[in-house]
Amino acid sequence: MAAERFVDVVIVGAGLSGIGAACHLREKCPDKSFAILESRRAMGGTWDLFRYPGIRSDSDMYTLGYNFKPWSDAKAIADGPSILRYIREAAAEHKIEEHIQYDRQVTLASWSGKDAVWTIETKTAATGEKSIVRCNFIQVCAGYYSYKDPYTPEFKGREQFSGDIIHPQQWPEGLDLSNKRVVVVGSGATAVTLIPEIADSAKHVVMLQRSPTYMVSLPDTDWIANFLRKIFSTETAYAITRWKNIRFQRFVYGRTRTAPEKVKKKLLKLVRKELGVDYDVEKHFTPSYNPWDQRLCLVPNGDFFESIRWKGLSSNRRDRVVYG
Repeated sequence: MAAERFVDVVIVGAGLSGIGAACHLREKCPDKSFAILESRRAMGGTWDLFRYPGIRSDSDMYTLGYNFKPWSDAKAIADGPSILRYIREAAAEHKIEEHIQYDRQVTLASWSGKDAVWTIETKTAATGEKSIVRCNFIQVCAGYYSYKDPYTPEFKGREQFSGDIIHPQQWPEGLDLSNKRVVVVGSGATAVTLIPEIADSAKHVVMLQRSPTYMVSLPDTDWIANFLRKIFSTETAYAITRWKNIRFQRFVYGRTRTAPEKVKKKLLKLVRKELGVDYDVEKHFTPSYNPWDQRLCLVPNGDFFESIRWKGLSSNRRDRVVYG
Protein backbone atom coordinates (compact mmCIF):
# COMPACT_ATOMS: atom_id res chain seq x y z
CA MET A 1 0.00 0.00 0.00
CA ALA A 2 1.45 3.35 -1.09
CA ALA A 3 1.66 6.24 1.35
CA GLU A 4 -1.56 8.08 2.11
CA ARG A 5 -2.11 11.69 1.14
CA PHE A 6 -4.73 14.36 1.80
CA VAL A 7 -6.21 16.97 -0.55
CA ASP A 8 -9.23 19.20 -0.17
CA VAL A 9 -10.96 17.92 -3.32
CA VAL A 10 -10.74 14.72 -5.37
CA ILE A 11 -12.10 14.69 -8.92
CA VAL A 12 -12.69 11.26 -10.44
CA GLY A 13 -12.10 11.29 -14.19
CA ALA A 14 -9.99 13.47 -16.50
CA GLY A 15 -12.47 13.81 -19.35
CA LEU A 16 -14.41 16.86 -20.49
CA SER A 17 -16.24 17.20 -17.16
CA GLY A 18 -13.30 16.40 -14.90
CA ILE A 19 -10.96 18.88 -16.59
CA GLY A 20 -13.72 21.49 -16.54
CA ALA A 21 -14.33 20.94 -12.82
CA ALA A 22 -10.61 21.32 -12.10
CA CYS A 23 -10.42 24.56 -14.10
CA HIS A 24 -13.35 26.02 -12.18
CA LEU A 25 -11.73 24.96 -8.92
CA ARG A 26 -8.48 26.68 -9.83
CA GLU A 27 -10.36 29.87 -10.65
CA LYS A 28 -12.97 29.96 -7.87
CA CYS A 29 -11.09 28.28 -5.03
CA PRO A 30 -7.37 28.83 -5.69
CA ASP A 31 -6.45 28.05 -2.08
CA LYS A 32 -7.90 24.51 -2.27
CA SER A 33 -5.68 21.54 -3.06
CA PHE A 34 -7.01 18.86 -5.40
CA ALA A 35 -6.17 15.71 -7.31
CA ILE A 36 -7.73 14.12 -10.39
CA LEU A 37 -7.84 10.32 -10.39
CA GLU A 38 -7.95 8.93 -13.93
CA SER A 39 -8.13 5.18 -14.56
CA ARG A 40 -6.72 5.46 -18.07
CA ARG A 41 -3.28 6.75 -19.10
CA ALA A 42 -4.50 9.80 -20.97
CA MET A 43 -6.89 12.67 -20.43
CA GLY A 44 -9.92 13.24 -22.61
CA GLY A 45 -12.25 10.46 -21.53
CA THR A 46 -14.70 9.59 -24.30
CA TRP A 47 -12.95 11.85 -26.78
CA ASP A 48 -9.63 10.03 -26.36
CA LEU A 49 -11.04 6.51 -26.05
CA PHE A 50 -13.50 6.36 -28.95
CA ARG A 51 -11.83 6.03 -32.34
CA TYR A 52 -14.61 4.76 -34.59
CA PRO A 53 -15.03 6.49 -37.98
CA GLY A 54 -16.74 9.85 -37.81
CA ILE A 55 -16.67 10.16 -34.00
CA ARG A 56 -18.17 13.54 -33.12
CA SER A 57 -20.49 15.31 -30.74
CA ASP A 58 -24.12 15.77 -31.66
CA SER A 59 -24.36 18.71 -29.26
CA ASP A 60 -23.04 22.07 -30.40
CA MET A 61 -19.77 23.08 -28.77
CA TYR A 62 -21.12 26.47 -27.69
CA THR A 63 -23.28 24.67 -25.12
CA LEU A 64 -21.19 21.51 -24.60
CA GLY A 65 -18.00 23.54 -24.24
CA TYR A 66 -16.73 25.39 -21.18
CA ASN A 67 -18.21 28.78 -20.33
CA PHE A 68 -14.68 30.04 -19.53
CA LYS A 69 -13.06 28.90 -22.79
CA PRO A 70 -14.62 30.09 -26.05
CA TRP A 71 -15.05 27.58 -28.84
CA SER A 72 -13.40 29.25 -31.83
CA ASP A 73 -13.52 26.60 -34.57
CA ALA A 74 -15.79 27.27 -37.54
CA LYS A 75 -17.71 24.02 -36.97
CA ALA A 76 -20.16 24.04 -34.07
CA ILE A 77 -20.69 20.27 -34.35
CA ALA A 78 -17.15 19.12 -33.76
CA ASP A 79 -15.31 15.88 -34.45
CA GLY A 80 -13.65 13.88 -31.69
CA PRO A 81 -10.05 15.01 -32.32
CA SER A 82 -11.11 18.67 -32.21
CA ILE A 83 -12.90 18.19 -28.88
CA LEU A 84 -9.89 16.34 -27.47
CA ARG A 85 -7.62 19.19 -28.52
CA TYR A 86 -9.99 21.65 -26.82
CA ILE A 87 -9.86 19.67 -23.55
CA ARG A 88 -6.05 19.50 -23.64
CA GLU A 89 -5.80 23.22 -24.31
CA ALA A 90 -8.00 23.99 -21.30
CA ALA A 91 -5.89 21.73 -19.10
CA ALA A 92 -2.67 23.38 -20.29
CA GLU A 93 -3.98 26.92 -19.85
CA HIS A 94 -5.01 26.22 -16.24
CA LYS A 95 -2.01 24.00 -15.41
CA ILE A 96 -4.23 21.03 -14.60
CA GLU A 97 -2.14 18.06 -15.79
CA GLU A 98 0.27 18.26 -12.88
CA HIS A 99 -2.69 17.37 -10.65
CA ILE A 100 -3.72 14.27 -12.62
CA GLN A 101 -2.80 10.82 -11.36
CA TYR A 102 -3.09 8.48 -14.33
CA ASP A 103 -3.71 4.74 -14.13
CA ARG A 104 -5.55 5.17 -10.83
CA GLN A 105 -8.81 3.25 -10.72
CA VAL A 106 -11.05 4.08 -7.78
CA THR A 107 -12.08 0.85 -6.07
CA LEU A 108 -13.72 2.19 -2.92
CA ALA A 109 -14.89 5.49 -1.46
CA SER A 110 -16.08 5.66 2.14
CA TRP A 111 -17.31 8.63 4.18
CA SER A 112 -16.61 9.33 7.85
CA GLY A 113 -19.24 11.63 9.32
CA LYS A 114 -17.21 11.95 12.51
CA ASP A 115 -14.12 13.26 10.73
CA ALA A 116 -15.94 14.78 7.72
CA VAL A 117 -13.45 13.02 5.44
CA TRP A 118 -13.69 10.78 2.39
CA THR A 119 -11.27 7.85 2.18
CA ILE A 120 -10.69 6.80 -1.43
CA GLU A 121 -8.88 3.60 -2.32
CA THR A 122 -7.28 3.20 -5.76
CA LYS A 123 -5.22 0.66 -7.66
CA THR A 124 -3.14 0.68 -10.82
CA ALA A 125 -3.97 -1.57 -13.76
CA ALA A 126 -0.31 -2.28 -14.53
CA THR A 127 0.91 -3.49 -11.13
CA GLY A 128 -2.16 -3.62 -8.92
CA GLU A 129 -0.44 -1.19 -6.54
CA LYS A 130 -2.93 0.26 -4.06
CA SER A 131 -3.04 3.74 -2.59
CA ILE A 132 -5.28 5.89 -0.43
CA VAL A 133 -6.32 9.51 -0.88
CA ARG A 134 -8.35 11.37 1.74
CA CYS A 135 -10.36 14.50 1.03
CA ASN A 136 -13.23 16.63 2.27
CA PHE A 137 -15.07 16.67 -1.05
CA ILE A 138 -15.29 14.25 -3.96
CA GLN A 139 -16.69 15.03 -7.41
CA VAL A 140 -17.32 12.07 -9.70
CA CYS A 141 -16.89 12.92 -13.41
CA ALA A 142 -16.59 9.35 -14.62
CA GLY A 143 -19.39 9.26 -17.17
CA TYR A 144 -22.25 6.79 -17.29
CA TYR A 145 -20.80 3.76 -19.07
CA SER A 146 -17.91 1.41 -18.58
CA TYR A 147 -14.68 2.05 -20.47
CA LYS A 148 -13.42 -1.39 -19.53
CA ASP A 149 -16.49 -3.53 -20.33
CA PRO A 150 -18.83 -1.72 -22.74
CA TYR A 151 -22.36 -3.02 -22.89
CA THR A 152 -22.76 -5.67 -25.57
CA PRO A 153 -26.19 -7.27 -26.18
CA GLU A 154 -26.48 -11.03 -26.21
CA PHE A 155 -27.97 -12.49 -29.37
CA LYS A 156 -29.13 -16.09 -29.54
CA GLY A 157 -27.03 -18.03 -32.06
CA ARG A 158 -24.28 -15.45 -32.06
CA GLU A 159 -21.62 -18.18 -31.99
CA GLN A 160 -22.86 -19.42 -35.37
CA PHE A 161 -22.13 -16.10 -37.07
CA SER A 162 -19.00 -16.43 -39.20
CA GLY A 163 -18.29 -12.72 -39.68
CA ASP A 164 -16.69 -10.15 -37.38
CA ILE A 165 -18.61 -8.52 -34.52
CA ILE A 166 -17.24 -5.09 -33.64
CA HIS A 167 -18.06 -2.70 -30.82
CA PRO A 168 -17.54 1.00 -31.66
CA GLN A 169 -15.81 1.51 -28.32
CA GLN A 170 -13.23 -1.10 -29.36
CA TRP A 171 -12.89 -0.18 -33.02
CA PRO A 172 -9.77 -1.84 -34.47
CA GLU A 173 -7.23 0.45 -36.09
CA GLY A 174 -7.03 0.14 -39.85
CA LEU A 175 -10.25 -1.86 -40.23
CA ASP A 176 -10.99 -2.32 -43.95
CA LEU A 177 -14.68 -2.63 -44.84
CA SER A 178 -14.16 -2.64 -48.60
CA ASN A 179 -16.68 -4.89 -50.35
CA LYS A 180 -18.18 -5.92 -47.01
CA ARG A 181 -21.84 -6.16 -46.12
CA VAL A 182 -22.29 -4.44 -42.76
CA VAL A 183 -25.17 -4.47 -40.29
CA VAL A 184 -25.20 -1.64 -37.75
CA VAL A 185 -27.33 -2.70 -34.79
CA GLY A 186 -29.05 0.36 -33.36
CA SER A 187 -30.36 3.71 -34.58
CA GLY A 188 -29.00 6.11 -31.98
CA ALA A 189 -26.30 8.76 -32.13
CA THR A 190 -23.45 6.30 -32.74
CA ALA A 191 -25.21 4.63 -35.66
CA VAL A 192 -26.15 7.96 -37.22
CA THR A 193 -22.51 9.06 -36.94
CA LEU A 194 -20.97 5.81 -38.12
CA ILE A 195 -23.09 4.94 -41.14
CA PRO A 196 -22.22 7.94 -43.37
CA GLU A 197 -18.52 7.24 -42.78
CA ILE A 198 -18.54 3.52 -43.58
CA ALA A 199 -21.08 3.76 -46.41
CA ASP A 200 -18.39 5.12 -48.72
CA SER A 201 -16.24 2.01 -48.40
CA ALA A 202 -18.59 -0.85 -47.48
CA LYS A 203 -20.39 -2.76 -50.20
CA HIS A 204 -23.71 -2.53 -48.41
CA VAL A 205 -24.88 -1.16 -45.06
CA VAL A 206 -27.95 -2.16 -43.06
CA MET A 207 -29.20 -0.26 -40.02
CA LEU A 208 -31.08 -2.71 -37.82
CA GLN A 209 -33.28 -0.88 -35.31
CA ARG A 210 -35.54 -2.06 -32.55
CA SER A 211 -37.55 1.15 -32.81
CA PRO A 212 -37.17 4.35 -34.84
CA THR A 213 -35.46 7.46 -33.49
CA TYR A 214 -36.41 11.09 -34.04
CA MET A 215 -33.78 12.74 -36.22
CA VAL A 216 -33.23 16.31 -37.28
CA SER A 217 -30.76 17.67 -39.82
CA LEU A 218 -28.85 20.87 -39.06
CA PRO A 219 -25.68 22.47 -40.47
CA ASP A 220 -22.46 21.63 -38.63
CA THR A 221 -21.55 25.33 -38.69
CA ASP A 222 -23.32 28.16 -36.86
CA TRP A 223 -23.29 31.10 -39.27
CA ILE A 224 -24.51 33.49 -36.58
CA ALA A 225 -21.59 32.54 -34.31
CA ASN A 226 -19.10 32.90 -37.15
CA PHE A 227 -20.55 36.30 -38.05
CA LEU A 228 -20.49 37.51 -34.43
CA ARG A 229 -16.77 36.70 -34.21
CA LYS A 230 -16.16 39.18 -37.03
CA ILE A 231 -17.74 42.12 -35.16
CA PHE A 232 -17.14 41.24 -31.49
CA SER A 233 -14.31 39.82 -29.43
CA THR A 234 -14.05 36.04 -29.28
CA GLU A 235 -15.29 36.04 -25.68
CA THR A 236 -18.32 38.24 -26.40
CA ALA A 237 -19.29 36.31 -29.53
CA TYR A 238 -19.02 33.04 -27.62
CA ALA A 239 -21.16 34.31 -24.73
CA ILE A 240 -23.89 35.56 -27.07
CA THR A 241 -23.93 32.33 -29.06
CA ARG A 242 -23.99 30.22 -25.91
CA TRP A 243 -26.93 32.26 -24.58
CA LYS A 244 -28.75 31.96 -27.92
CA ASN A 245 -28.30 28.21 -28.23
CA ILE A 246 -29.24 27.38 -24.65
CA ARG A 247 -32.46 29.36 -24.90
CA PHE A 248 -33.34 27.86 -28.27
CA GLN A 249 -32.83 24.35 -26.90
CA ARG A 250 -34.99 25.19 -23.88
CA PHE A 251 -37.70 26.52 -26.19
CA VAL A 252 -37.68 23.39 -28.35
CA TYR A 253 -37.75 21.10 -25.33
CA GLY A 254 -40.60 23.13 -23.83
CA ARG A 255 -42.61 22.73 -27.03
CA THR A 256 -42.12 18.95 -26.92
CA ARG A 257 -43.73 19.01 -23.49
CA THR A 258 -46.64 21.35 -24.27
CA ALA A 259 -47.32 20.53 -27.93
CA PRO A 260 -45.73 17.13 -28.67
CA GLU A 261 -47.94 16.32 -31.67
CA LYS A 262 -47.06 19.58 -33.42
CA VAL A 263 -43.33 19.02 -32.86
CA LYS A 264 -43.67 15.42 -34.04
CA LYS A 265 -45.36 16.49 -37.27
CA LYS A 266 -42.68 19.10 -37.87
CA LEU A 267 -39.81 16.66 -37.33
CA LEU A 268 -41.34 14.03 -39.60
CA LYS A 269 -42.05 16.65 -42.25
CA LEU A 270 -38.36 17.56 -42.25
CA VAL A 271 -37.39 13.88 -42.60
CA ARG A 272 -39.77 13.45 -45.54
CA LYS A 273 -38.19 16.50 -47.14
CA GLU A 274 -34.76 14.86 -46.80
CA LEU A 275 -35.76 11.42 -48.08
CA GLY A 276 -38.51 12.18 -50.58
CA VAL A 277 -42.15 11.17 -50.79
CA ASP A 278 -41.41 7.59 -51.88
CA TYR A 279 -39.57 6.66 -48.68
CA ASP A 280 -41.58 4.95 -45.92
CA VAL A 281 -40.97 7.47 -43.16
CA GLU A 282 -43.98 6.17 -41.23
CA LYS A 283 -42.33 2.77 -40.84
CA HIS A 284 -38.64 3.61 -40.48
CA PHE A 285 -38.54 7.06 -38.86
CA THR A 286 -41.70 7.42 -36.75
CA PRO A 287 -41.15 6.47 -33.09
CA SER A 288 -43.99 5.28 -30.86
CA TYR A 289 -43.08 7.92 -28.24
CA ASN A 290 -43.14 11.72 -28.25
CA PRO A 291 -40.11 13.87 -29.15
CA TRP A 292 -37.60 14.17 -26.30
CA ASP A 293 -39.15 11.28 -24.38
CA GLN A 294 -35.88 9.89 -25.66
CA ARG A 295 -33.01 11.90 -27.05
CA LEU A 296 -33.22 13.34 -30.55
CA CYS A 297 -30.43 12.47 -32.98
CA LEU A 298 -28.69 15.29 -34.80
CA VAL A 299 -27.72 14.68 -38.44
CA PRO A 300 -25.07 17.28 -39.42
CA ASN A 301 -25.57 18.55 -42.97
CA GLY A 302 -28.00 15.69 -43.61
CA ASP A 303 -25.13 13.24 -44.20
CA PHE A 304 -27.03 10.24 -42.80
CA PHE A 305 -30.03 10.96 -45.03
CA GLU A 306 -27.72 11.35 -48.01
CA SER A 307 -26.34 7.86 -47.35
CA ILE A 308 -29.85 6.47 -47.47
CA ARG A 309 -30.77 8.33 -50.65
CA TRP A 310 -27.68 7.45 -52.66
CA LYS A 311 -26.28 4.26 -51.16
CA GLY A 312 -29.34 2.63 -49.67
CA LEU A 313 -30.03 0.72 -46.48
CA SER A 314 -31.72 -2.67 -46.61
CA SER A 315 -31.62 -6.09 -44.99
CA ASN A 316 -29.35 -8.19 -47.19
CA ARG A 317 -26.99 -10.97 -46.04
CA ARG A 318 -24.26 -9.64 -43.73
CA ASP A 319 -20.62 -10.48 -43.12
CA ARG A 320 -19.86 -7.98 -40.38
CA VAL A 321 -21.87 -6.60 -37.50
CA VAL A 322 -21.26 -3.29 -35.73
CA TYR A 323 -23.15 -2.34 -32.60
CA GLY A 324 -24.48 1.19 -32.97
